[in-house]
Amino acid sequence: MAWSKYLIVPFLVFLFVSCVISLKMDSGIINYALTQTIHIADFPNRTSFYSPMESMFNQALKKRFIEQTRLKEVSANADIELEGEITKFDVTNLAVKQDAFASQTRLTITVHVEYVNNKEKGKDISQSFSSSQDFSSTQSINDVQDRLVKEIIDEIVDMIYNATVANW
Repeated sequence: MAWSKYLIVPFLVFLFVSCVISLKMDSGIINYALTQTIHIADFPNRTSFYSPMESMFNQALKKRFIEQTRLKEVSANADIELEGEITKFDVTNLAVKQDAFASQTRLTITVHVEYVNNKEKGKDISQSFSSSQDFSSTQSINDVQDRLVKEIIDEIVDMIYNATVANW
């Protein structure tokens, strides 16, 4: 049986080399051979609340698509068109305490998106995306809205990106 130890070493080397894990990170579902340009329209704020939100959202959305893809932004005749509107800014009370006052408040923002891929059929999306953040009812919305709106916008931009071009 002395010869068996000579077979074990090559077998272990073979096993180790065969079990290599390969991870491929591609750029999602964008076919860059067909798709090279994008137009991202400004999303108007259809709510009557927090006017800086429109600019914050539009900048975050454009930044994400331009930095995370190889698409070139154009103003017309784009391969991909992204447009929509901010449709909801809602503050609701949660978690009512024994004294009938809420201990938590929730801010919810909703954005409706129309995604059109002019190069590939069946990839269009018409969908609303919402995200919420809770805060203590001892704080006023004016005290927390700058921070919460930024956090919510970041989450919604992630959702839009993932649903349209990242294939998550």
